[in-house]
Amino acid sequence: MKQYLAFFAACAVMSLGAQAEEITEVAVAPEVQNEVAEAVAAPEVGTDAPEPAGFLTGMLNNAVEKALPQNDPVDEKMEYGRSTVKWATAPKFGGYAIGKYAYSGKGSGSNTFSARLIRAYVDGTILKDFKYRLQVEMQNDAPGPHVKDFFVSWSHWKELEIKVGQFKRAFTFENPYNPWDVGVGDYSQLVKKLAGFSDYIGTEAGNTGGRDQGIQVQGDVLPVGKDKHRLFHYQLGVYNGQGINHADANKQKDVIGTLQVQPIKDLYVGFFGWTGNATYSNVTVRRERYAFGVKYEHNAWTVRGEYAHSTGHKIADYNATTNTWGGTGSADAWYATVGVPCTKWLKVYGKYDVFRDGGKWGKSTTIYSICPNFQLHKNLMFQLQYNFVNDRTLAAGKHNYNELWVETYFRF
Repeated sequence: MKQYLAFFAACAVMSLGAQAEEITEVAVAPEVQNEVAEAVAAPEVGTDAPEPAGFLTGMLNNAVEKALPQNDPVDEKMEYGRSTVKWATAPKFGGYAIGKYAYSGKGSGSNTFSARLIRAYVDGTILKDFKYRLQVEMQNDAPGPHVKDFFVSWSHWKELEIKVGQFKRAFTFENPYNPWDVGVGDYSQLVKKLAGFSDYIGTEAGNTGGRDQGIQVQGDVLPVGKDKHRLFHYQLGVYNGQGINHADANKQKDVIGTLQVQPIKDLYVGFFGWTGNATYSNVTVRRERYAFGVKYEHNAWTVRGEYAHSTGHKIADYNATTNTWGGTGSADAWYATVGVPCTKWLKVYGKYDVFRDGGKWGKSTTIYSICPNFQLHKNLMFQLQYNFVNDRTLAAGKHNYNELWVETYFRF
């Protein structure tokens, strides 16, 4: 642990030193600084904004844009109707793949290569205020290609956006993060177990990805400060509660919402709530959950931490013979992530990650991770991750084991 702390401290010194050298080497006029900052600013992290295109999809997008006529005439009044073809952007295509090698010392040990995921997507805008997305995915754990996202959203003002379709649930900061931006080779146990990836109640497949079908309103309100950043961000959604590509299995909808405060630019404090249930195999379980956390993404630095609690049994807790429930009917989780930029191509993440089934330490899994990210290009990144795992659900004497992951990311 001392070596890890020393390494993080060295990275911090390198990063601050590099920034200091850049500041002292040149003096740039304020108006030029603003132009440069806008030109090189990284995309907002943790949103469902359009992602960068890769090599092939970038060329495809250029070809499509050149082939289509200009459909945004500035000197004409916008018209609505089934014959309208103007005021629509050329569709933007993109795609990326993540490959993985994983070694685990759990039990007798294992090692494997896998396609963690391969995604292709298309985004576009119609009539200026309507945006759409379609994203499909295939992976080792899924039987075949499946739809990950499909939605249409309307947004004329920053204060209000309405989204309908299949998309990320408005629960936790980390859930909406793109895999490229999470920083480590997988999402936290909190998100995987309590935000509906492979939900701990035992109903959703591992490819759900924290998504559901429904309708959501969201917005950013009250600009404050000299930079006019928005003080509050809100989201409120009504969902089926069954995950992706599934109709509702009961009459009750899930309601999920968040209120986030941004006291200074890029620093968010968030509160999240979820009420609903899920039905599988004629068994219905409650999902009453809350979470709170903080995130800070600024100048390539990352600080993120959250806590979540769930009330509601697992499907496996139900005994159909006796019509009774076992277990405690609760669970909780928390994590803390820090990302330190060392150079333009190296950023090192450390993570502390805990999940407690039943809310008990005797059924807890704790993961300590360190993960250098080597991003050599916008479209190319490598990760090397070491995990030390303490899994108290295993037999005595076998709680602790090591993991090593190597992951490759590329956009095509």
